[in-house]
This record gives sequence, structure tokens and C-alpha cells, in this order.
Amino acid sequence: MNFGLSRVLVTGGAGFIGSHLVDTLVAEGCDVVVLDNLSSGSLSNLKHVKDKITFYKGDIQDQKILMEAAKNCEVIFHQAAMVSVTKTVDNPVDSAFINDMGTLFVLDAGRKNKVKRVVLASSSAVYGDDPLLPKHENMPLKPMSPYAVQKLTGELNARIYHDLYGLETVCLRYFNVYGPRQDPSSPYSGVISIFMTKAVSKKPPVIYGDGKQYRDFVFVKDVVKANLLAATEDDAAGQIFNIGTGKHVSINNLWDMISLFSGLKIEPEYIPSRPGDIIESVASIEQAKSALGFEPDYLFEKGLEITFKWYKDSRK
Repeated sequence: MNFGLSRVLVTGGAGFIGSHLVDTLVAEGCDVVVLDNLSSGSLSNLKHVKDKITFYKGDIQDQKILMEAAKNCEVIFHQAAMVSVTKTVDNPVDSAFINDMGTLFVLDAGRKNKVKRVVLASSSAVYGDDPLLPKHENMPLKPMSPYAVQKLTGELNARIYHDLYGLETVCLRYFNVYGPRQDPSSPYSGVISIFMTKAVSKKPPVIYGDGKQYRDFVFVKDVVKANLLAATEDDAAGQIFNIGTGKHVSINNLWDMISLFSGLKIEPEYIPSRPGDIIESVASIEQAKSALGFEPDYLFEKGLEITFKWYKDSRK
């Protein structure tokens, strides 16, 4: 699949999703620029492509370095953010500087550098706990954390830059992304990365509530594919898309599958639900199918197997 991009900037390109995006862009023959302050990303995620990219260690709030990094770029993939919901709850003002102002700086760098398109990472968190399923892009939004509000603000600013300044923007609402390189150390890491780490350590996981809550888990390589389609499909400009699978897996079933891979039979520890936890989440991906031609390539079992192998190997 050839997307024909020449020079691109990936903010947060040393992070979990960003580094997988960089891998694919490099393989596509793109001239790839990465801007990352390494607060949550790691250079180890880029070590195999370090000689094939231009890397800037810097913050998206530093307009000088951002303008330099965006120079002559055709597309900006904006992945940089404070991604922990709990950190934004604890630090709503600090996180707003990163997620609100940082995104605004990225959009403005795109405008001033005459970049053709900016693809922004948004989140299914904007839907909140509305019980309507599957979640679709035109339903009422109910952000329930500073993180969700900040992602929604980014979407609104993207629309303004598209409508007012003619900068093409596309926002992708990620559901539960998983895969190799996801950091399990944060208390708000993806549940899959936490469960994988427990399994390879032969320790029981903690499950909040009864474990019957379910999520739409999407493999990181499918998220990369969605980003590339969003960057290149003419009809995508100015739009917002859910990026998930349209299927769901319960937390109990997730642990059963990981236990099977690891050959373990360890009972999870159940503790009371956390306030604000969303019980059910699944995406409608009809708009992404229609406008982008997006279809996930990875069945959940296959993505989980690849991810488990990575956690096992990285522990060695």
C-alpha cells in the first residue's frame, strides 16, 4: 500500500502509537521528522530507525522548535499529549497547557508552514458514559474528565483551522489501543499492557468491579493504517472518525485469553469499581469505512498474540 507522502512530522513520535506510525512511514519511504520531549516516549522505541529519521528533542509548546520541525512538511500527525486521564484530573491546568495550547500551536505551525493536512489523535473519552451503543460520531458528547474536554477542544480548534484558515484537518477518536511498546507502568495504562505484565510475571491481575465491563480493543497497527488513510483520502478533510473494530471483549474474557497464552491459571483479584469507570464501550466505524475505506486487519486474538510475544521477549 503506497500512500505517496513525501515529508511528514510526527509529534510524540517516540511514544507507543507514534513510534509505530514512524516505522510504517519510514518503510513507505517518507522523509520523517519526529518531535518528542521524551516525557512519556522513549528513544528505545526508535532505535531501529534512528538513522532514517530527523529527531528533535523538544516540546510542542516550544513554538520555535515546532515551526522548525514542521518546515516543508506535507502532513503533521499530532500524537503528542498528556495521555493519562488521572494525571489530567490531578493537574487540570498543566495538562491544558500541553493538550489545549500544545494542539493549538501544532495547528498554527501547520497553517504558517502551509502544511497540507494535520491528522489529530482524539479519543473515545469525549463520549463519556452515554449508554447508547455503539458510539457514533454524531451523538451528543459528554466529556467527564479534563483529558476528555481537552481532546474535544482539540477537535473544535481543528474545525476552526479547517473552516477559517483552509488547513485540512482530520480527527481520529481512538478507542482502546493496544500492542507492543505500550507502557504498563502507569496506573492508567491500557488494561492489556497491565495484564500482559502480570502474566509474564506470573502474578494475579486486579480487576475493578465484576469484570463484565467491556471495551473495543483496536491493535496499534490498525490505528497506524487509519492515520495514513486520514492523511491521504480527499474526502476525509474536515471530518472526525471513530477508530476501533466495532467489536467488544469483556475484561474477564481478556484475562482468560492472556492466561491461555501464558499457560497460567491464576484467578484475578476483584476489587470495587472506580468512580467514573465506563462500563460498556464499542465503536461504530461505519463513517471510517465509508470515507476512509478503513477496515481493521488484525483479529483480536492475532493482535493479542503479537503483543504477548513482545511482552515476553522484552521481559527476557
